[in-house]
Amino acid sequence: MTNQLTPKFPRFLALVCVALIVATPLPLVRAQDKVQDKDRDRGQTMLRRIKDQLKKTYYDPKFRGMDLDARFKTAEEKIKTAASVGQIFGIIAQVLMELDDSHTFFVPPARAYTNEYGWTMQIIGDRCFVSTVDKGSDAESKGVRPGDEVLEAGGYQIDRTNLWKFNYLYEALRPQPFIRVTLRSPNGDQRELELLAKRKDEKRMINLTNYNEYMDMVRKAQREADLGRDRVKAYGDQLLIWKMNEFDLTDAQVDEALEKARKYKAMILDLRGNGGGWVTTGIRLIENLIDHDVKIGDSVSRKETKPRLARTRGDKAYKGKLIVLVDSRSASASEVFSRTIQLEKRGTIIGDRTAGAVMTARQYPDEVGLDVVVFYSVSITISDLIMSDGKSLEHHGVTPDEIRLPTAQDLAAGRDVVMSYAASLVGVPLDPVEAGKWFPIELPKARN
Repeated sequence: MTNQLTPKFPRFLALVCVALIVATPLPLVRAQDKVQDKDRDRGQTMLRRIKDQLKKTYYDPKFRGMDLDARFKTAEEKIKTAASVGQIFGIIAQVLMELDDSHTFFVPPARAYTNEYGWTMQIIGDRCFVSTVDKGSDAESKGVRPGDEVLEAGGYQIDRTNLWKFNYLYEALRPQPFIRVTLRSPNGDQRELELLAKRKDEKRMINLTNYNEYMDMVRKAQREADLGRDRVKAYGDQLLIWKMNEFDLTDAQVDEALEKARKYKAMILDLRGNGGGWVTTGIRLIENLIDHDVKIGDSVSRKETKPRLARTRGDKAYKGKLIVLVDSRSASASEVFSRTIQLEKRGTIIGDRTAGAVMTARQYPDEVGLDVVVFYSVSITISDLIMSDGKSLEHHGVTPDEIRLPTAQDLAAGRDVVMSYAASLVGVPLDPVEAGKWFPIELPKARN
């Protein structure tokens, strides 16, 4: 859950600003290059600064039982014998991963290339499936399709506990030229494949005075903003379906959206794939959906415990029937929102158990080097949220009121049986094939 400290501005502008920062002349890292003494020195400096930042800001002064000094000392020794820059990054990342905290992790320096694997995975229930396949990818050419069950990837049996680690390893720490997989198709056929990644060398510097290069950057930002847009579908005055991809709306935007929703008797809020976002967006949603003040929980930080409250908008709150859809990719702020709705018995939660990645974190950017400067950052949890029932959602997630899961056959056919079922609860007949065409999983081409 991002700790929101500044007012929100449009997502498109945010992406352009990020692109402008990245466009400055930075040294990009080739993580497989032979390690040099200066690389070890930089790694040791990163490690030391991250340790100092943890000691100052991590929400738990006992560090979840870890002997911080001993663990970092071990990492220091390992860096002395690391065989590559990528291995140094892995050593730094591993220290933070051992905290077993979803929001505390190392963000390595930018790379000189991008790997596009061309396919993605999703946990459904206790099994892992291919969720998307890019057109023109090696995966598509080798017959990989949504609905294929992933029995093994990169030598790992993928489950709820390690999918994020797999993605982190292959996308951020050590991108690979291919991934070996064992798949099982919906008809039961099993096959082993080597799925090649598409490598794209990145520019070390973008010339913002060059019109073509500038417009390429702007178009990329526009495409990414479009992927994150919210979408709606309405059925007369009976039902409004709101696909919310991210908690990134201001209070005024939430108020406006719920004001429009008031003319509908029921609303399905689709939070599947919603990885969270601003704390303030979640609170404002609750204030617009519950007709009384609510204590969401207690925010526990290093120095204090503070209640997190939602002040109802009273008569302006939406009073229609509410259904919330979640899946294993629903995380952070979307989990806190869903659990609050569940505890307050305001609506019905339907779908799959959520991610269990619920903390409030802050990003700390840093740099090392004088003649050659290397930029990196670290995300550190600054508070946990204990819900009003006295429990944390971290590692547990939200168990829906009704578990509804698509089958491998549903994924292969593009059927959204969960949405179809939810609509039926409010008397709206909805063909699952039609529903599957509305809000397909959309991801940017570059996944690193």
